[in-house]
Amino acid sequence: MRDLKIPEQRHPEKAHRPDNAQPKKPSWIRVKAPGGEGYNETRRIMRENNLVTVCEEAGCPNAGECWAQGHATMMIMGDICTRGCTFCNIATGRPDTLDAFEPGRVADAVQKLGLNHVVITSVDRDDLADGGAEHFAQTIRAVRHRSPKTTIEILTPDFLKCAPDALETVVAAKPDVFNHNLETVPGLYPEVRPGARYFHSLRLLQRVKEIDPSIFTKSGIMVGLGEGRQAVHQVMDDMRAADVDFLTIGQYLQPTLKHHAVDRFVTPEEFASYEKAAYGKGFLMVSATPLTRSSYHAGDDFARLRRNREAKLANA
Repeated sequence: MRDLKIPEQRHPEKAHRPDNAQPKKPSWIRVKAPGGEGYNETRRIMRENNLVTVCEEAGCPNAGECWAQGHATMMIMGDICTRGCTFCNIATGRPDTLDAFEPGRVADAVQKLGLNHVVITSVDRDDLADGGAEHFAQTIRAVRHRSPKTTIEILTPDFLKCAPDALETVVAAKPDVFNHNLETVPGLYPEVRPGARYFHSLRLLQRVKEIDPSIFTKSGIMVGLGEGRQAVHQVMDDMRAADVDFLTIGQYLQPTLKHHAVDRFVTPEEFASYEKAAYGKGFLMVSATPLTRSSYHAGDDFARLRRNREAKLANA
């Protein structure tokens, strides 16, 4: 029986990689330790509903802040991923069978937390013919049924090995925001995201807009992996060509010694520069800070995203 708390069992594909020293974090990366009444209540609801969160599995630095406000990003289809990306702390291996009752438990937790906006993500499930598309759709429908006023944001895998109708299944469930992260610049894919394809992921986002133009699309990258500034700007241009609405950029933080090394810590001033450039390229919404993550402040950002679209349409 695997113990996913042990790094060697959590990441067997990384066990023989050389260690990468973890540099000391600068002052702008420091966060408070999680705790407090709100945090504990969110944790209780997650445990009672037997739910996995990406906040815990990926070691998000913002978990304490978000959970204190009752905001947790739920990770469906288990806690074991079929991919082995070198930046990611989610366990790798052969996942368990899907839990048919999970969509209902997610919906129950959303209702108990009283969420106005929920983010639902998943592991990669290359073992499933549809990559888990129908499970995503069932979860969206369950949340809609229990909490009709809650807006729903999904952060999906790339459905790389699936038929085109897998994506159509998810889009037909009408999430409010469809997020799929490119994660890094294309030149770093062989090392950072070896199981994925940059232009496939880009095309996935473009197809969402072609199928249903009313759905907001969102994508993000990490910096500090060894990318150049010009490459980041090229990713922005590629995303805008695919009609992506919302861009997130955050600092990569190395989970363990066996993960991809941090090349450098990007300064807050550089993040501000990326944000300014992205708005200049036409994104409706941009979040670019060292601690930005896909679901960080997602509810507030969604409200701004919707207002920005309305203002753009009014001025057209």
